[in-house]
Amino acid sequence: MEDLPFFRTPDYMYHVGYWLGSLVAAAFAYEVVSGLMLLLYYYPESPYDQTLYIMDKVPYGSVLLFSHLYGAYIMIFLVYVHMFRNYFVGAYKRPREILWILGVILLALTLGASFVGYSLIGDVLGVDALGVGKGLVGALPGGNVLVSLFFGNGTTQDLFTRLLAWHIILVALIGFFFAIHFFLAEHYGIMPSLKVRPKVPAIYTKEEWSKFNPWWPRNFVYMMSLVLMTWGIILVIPDLLANINGLPLVLNPHPAPSPTSPAASTVPPYPPWFFLFFYKLVDFLLPNGSSLTLLQDDAIAMIVLAYLVLLPFLDRSTDLNPLSRGRKVFTWIGVMFVVYLVQLSVWGFMAPGVPEPFPVQVMVLLPPAVVSALGVWTMKPEGVKPSSSRVRSDERKGISMRSVVPLWALAVSAAAVTLAGTVGDFLSSPTILGAVLTVGLLAFLSLAFRRSGSAPAPAGGDEKVVGRAAWKLNLAEGLMAVLFSLSVVLAFQMWTIPPIGPASTYFGIDLGLIFLMLGEGLSLYHYVVYGGGPS
Repeated sequence: MEDLPFFRTPDYMYHVGYWLGSLVAAAFAYEVVSGLMLLLYYYPESPYDQTLYIMDKVPYGSVLLFSHLYGAYIMIFLVYVHMFRNYFVGAYKRPREILWILGVILLALTLGASFVGYSLIGDVLGVDALGVGKGLVGALPGGNVLVSLFFGNGTTQDLFTRLLAWHIILVALIGFFFAIHFFLAEHYGIMPSLKVRPKVPAIYTKEEWSKFNPWWPRNFVYMMSLVLMTWGIILVIPDLLANINGLPLVLNPHPAPSPTSPAASTVPPYPPWFFLFFYKLVDFLLPNGSSLTLLQDDAIAMIVLAYLVLLPFLDRSTDLNPLSRGRKVFTWIGVMFVVYLVQLSVWGFMAPGVPEPFPVQVMVLLPPAVVSALGVWTMKPEGVKPSSSRVRSDERKGISMRSVVPLWALAVSAAAVTLAGTVGDFLSSPTILGAVLTVGLLAFLSLAFRRSGSAPAPAGGDEKVVGRAAWKLNLAEGLMAVLFSLSVVLAFQMWTIPPIGPASTYFGIDLGLIFLMLGEGLSLYHYVVYGGGPS
């Protein structure tokens, strides 16, 4: 297994920030499996009724539907985080240009597949979103042909048959491009820290690479801990939200009213949350008071995508520090992408469909641009470059030992006492609340002992340091046993939950908690065996 052509990893890279691509892959894998299961029950002849049938009649159908919806949401969020992190660390530079371009293509495909999947529910929000999407496509050159190709001949059955087909095609394309993206990423390796490689090309030599940890088994163990925790979050969040009344429609996992029901007229025209920013852009008015045409909206989207695709060829500086002189303009543009993405999304949620005059646009959008420009231009890159010995030490050990402040120690003690009572109550009378509290306290304690250091002290070192390291290892092993025991209890308990009806969402919560506990257990195993863990 050590001969597999996968990237070897230095110790300091066992941090979730370096593994965001694995989180995206975990979410995509969940979406493929859950989507195939939903495909067995979905018929495009009556999409809304079929959605209700899956929720109300299929065993654990609501768990499957809600987690598939939120799996897409979480995947989109992770794709954004992954992309912007790579943007700011300069991961689009030589020799990773093709890797970056494939990532931009995957972003566009993910947004497209999610938009189509969101519309397949057939509720009023999906139908309204389709109306706007149809207008944007129709405004393109050859729009009538494209509308017929993507949206069919106008009947409901043809429309949703086309949408289902395009959903499958887009997901297949994501899988194809992801496979290429994955193998290129393994070929070049994870982007090294700026402290190790401050300039391009940011890759390790073969001699350095040969000294790092092989993919099997350490990378596999660490990756699986992240995968399981991602799946757990995908299951827990929507099934918890499904039991909360009064949630906004853009966050509620339940479908909105049918477009043919009287309640549909009371629903604001919200798009999917991941397109709120673009739908707000449609509301913008030009200085002369006229609206932006749909073709102009399309042009803005194309310009943004073109910029991202051409970025490796526009930014030719050799520096990777985002505050270096050659990168300041591109850093400022990246900051504005993040700011405007959030700002327009919130604005679109607060005032959907409200035309915005040009002076209002300037008043809202100009100040962040000016403030961020001043911030980027006045900030200086760190002038102290770590010594080569420090770099080698970082690569071997990762994070150095840190002291534990008294307030943190007090919080840990309180959490440990609370955990003892919570575990006892949970084992005597298992409840969802008890499971959530137990997992939360265990996660807090796991973070507590790893906060003070990520590697056990070497043999022969200071006795106090060795004692603290031994204490943390013993605690980690104890937490592993507790997590495994709670997982077994939940695994038996969740099968007593009714498979149909509102209570079936508790099954999804239990299953998600099991994934979370197993993922954290693997993380603790990684800490015990290899001397490190996610932080």
